[in-house]
Amino acid sequence: MSFVIALIAAGCALAAGTVSAQGYPNKSIRIIVPQLPGGGNDTIARMVGQKLTAVLKQQVVADNRPGAGGMIAADLVAKSPPDGYTLLLANIATMVIIPNVQKNVPYNPIRDFEPVSLIATAPMLVVVHPSLPVTTIKQLIALAKAKPGEINYASNGMGSSNHLATEMFNLMAGTKLTHVPYKGLSAAMMDLISGQVQVIFSSVVAMMPQVKSGRLRAIAITGAQRSSVVPEVPTVAEAGVRGYEAGSWYGISAPAGTARAIIDQLSREIAAAAKSPDVIERLALEGAVPVGSTPEQFAAHIKKEFADIGRVIKATGAKFD
Repeated sequence: MSFVIALIAAGCALAAGTVSAQGYPNKSIRIIVPQLPGGGNDTIARMVGQKLTAVLKQQVVADNRPGAGGMIAADLVAKSPPDGYTLLLANIATMVIIPNVQKNVPYNPIRDFEPVSLIATAPMLVVVHPSLPVTTIKQLIALAKAKPGEINYASNGMGSSNHLATEMFNLMAGTKLTHVPYKGLSAAMMDLISGQVQVIFSSVVAMMPQVKSGRLRAIAITGAQRSSVVPEVPTVAEAGVRGYEAGSWYGISAPAGTARAIIDQLSREIAAAAKSPDVIERLALEGAVPVGSTPEQFAAHIKKEFADIGRVIKATGAKFD
């Protein structure tokens, strides 16, 4: 009898889930953004929200919940009902860096979320001060090996994405560029332009004005492919460090247990949005490249990033500011 009751209960639960998925959405949806309004994460969340609003016929709004490096936002979503109405603008900080460097993170980036779609990636430019006699990655590697520890690189701070990207380069290229952490990009940029530090891995958007002015020199890009913004600049991988790829990225994740029908519906619409001409144009302004993946592809991406960054952190002992 208890077995029959259990079967009936399971069937009811399955039916309830099906009905819920079929009626989705019937109210507004929130995309929780781990940063303040105005930045790249916020811009992308709002772009996707506008596209989803149009096709889902319900308001999809960005809800900014900054703090603790993104943990507040991620934890809120992880603990939300798995009904598709509270989503996370997932990024490398919340899903990869913080869980690798912080103790007592209140969520598990793999177990507590259902990946929906990778929206876009944002590679970095490898930029040098003109006083450094290099114009290619191979020349930078050769000079760094000839003068180990004598070439300084700037970052936005300990544990930042450009800190870890440069340390990954050190590991894969066999170099020893010396880390000089700053409290944000503005301070790092001032010392880079003055020549007090010689190298930085940083966003295309932030670096291009200085590159165009001749104050800095771009020698490579960290993505898997060349950027349409600077198509003449080779990737780090094609310039000599095989397999190297780094940068920021943006995706949508839902709480674990969200119905697969809802995940699939959102994934299809987000992928379509990412590949629409107006979004592609706007992403280019943010230095980002559209992706629009399946849930499985996004899950694989997160797991690979988590493992790769984990190895860098373990090898370097990097901490998070």
